[in-house]
Amino acid sequence: MQFKNLRAIREDRDIKQKDIAKVLNVSQNTYSQYETGVISITAEVLIKLADFYNVSIDYLLDRTDKQ
Repeated sequence: MQFKNLRAIREDRDIKQKDIAKVLNVSQNTYSQYETGVISITAEVLIKLADFYNVSIDYLLDRTDKQ
């Protein structure tokens, strides 16, 4: 499952995949696979992303349009 909000928020804030990957302590390739849904995002990573972007996990997972 591809996560359009996860990609959109990163791009809206002009953050490169490699930069957010560093924040998460994963490779750029791993982060890319999170965005495209190739690999599942762990709860730990979702929490870090939600805190980093200051949005809800539901927003990151496309369950709501409200940040």
